[in-house]
Amino acid sequence: MSVQKIKILHAIRQGKIGGGETHVLNLVEQLNKQKYESLILSFTEGPMVEKLKAEGYKTYVVNTETPFDFRVWKKVRKIVDNEKINLIHAHGTRANSNTFSSAKSLKIPLIYTVHGWSFHPDQGQVIKTIRTLSERFLVNVADKTICVSESNLREGRSKFPMPNASVILNGINRLKFDPDKNYKNIREEFDIKKDDIVVGYIARITHQKSPLTFINAIFETKAPENVKFLIVGDGDLKPEMLDLAKELNLKNIIFIDFREDIPDILNAIDIFCLPSLWEGLPIALLEAMSMRKAIIASNIDGISDLIAPDENGILVPPGNVKLLSEALNLLIGNASLASKFGLKAEQTIKEQFNVEVMTRKIESVYEDLLGNFKNKG
Repeated sequence: MSVQKIKILHAIRQGKIGGGETHVLNLVEQLNKQKYESLILSFTEGPMVEKLKAEGYKTYVVNTETPFDFRVWKKVRKIVDNEKINLIHAHGTRANSNTFSSAKSLKIPLIYTVHGWSFHPDQGQVIKTIRTLSERFLVNVADKTICVSESNLREGRSKFPMPNASVILNGINRLKFDPDKNYKNIREEFDIKKDDIVVGYIARITHQKSPLTFINAIFETKAPENVKFLIVGDGDLKPEMLDLAKELNLKNIIFIDFREDIPDILNAIDIFCLPSLWEGLPIALLEAMSMRKAIIASNIDGISDLIAPDENGILVPPGNVKLLSEALNLLIGNASLASKFGLKAEQTIKEQFNVEVMTRKIESVYEDLLGNFKNKG
């Protein structure tokens, strides 16, 4: 006699491929499929939705780019009710704000995974206060809150009570991001010489990832001809990024639209740069570290959980063009230091950021919550 599987609805804010969405893909692939059936709810279409569908996951799209959009709550509730969902796992603010109503009205458990808070240091006071109050509400309404880094949990607790919260670190699939495997020759594809030094920037090109800071730092670096900058991604600031590179007459940048062969791209680079303004625990950085790359990144919560300065990478203040260019020049001119940082970065991932460990911990949260709800009933 077959045992009925527990149906988990994973809600994601968008169908584009970002860190939180990649986390969901890793999670559903690793969950015990004998015990759990994963369904996906996305609040926009996009390549991540298509990828999940192609892998056989039942996927729904309810279109909204607005948090707390009560206009879609009825549609969400209908999906949850019709599918007889046992637990909702909301990934991010928009996902939680548009699923909590269904969870409460249907009396099923709700987990909120925080992939970085929606309040940021660079926001005006009014917006920041509204976002903080919203996050307080969402944490309060969830039956369990999972933070993906210790610094995110500390920051949340500094602003409001979080009694039912814990940290489960993001994990990386080391079989996929293994620096000793054979990969496609990306350098050949883009006419990059074998001995050239390649600096990679792989991200959604949005305000959060500070793309214009990166372009200005490239200009300040005055790198020699054998240094190439490979920028991979799409986003609303990409046209501005392209315009600035043209204005500064930067000839050593290769722009590539987002693509899914990220391990091949990472294999082709020497240095990975992530000058973000804020983060949760960036998946892209974990992937680069797993691939043994030298890291230059912002000294912010989420990243400082991963990078120990002068140990496994370099941290610079966010938005600081001068110090970012100095860090680039340091690693471009010192291959042995870059190699040392890369080896240490890989070791960090091996020891602390394993996708199987992450998944087993999340499964344990599922079991505890479902058991508590069963006892209440």
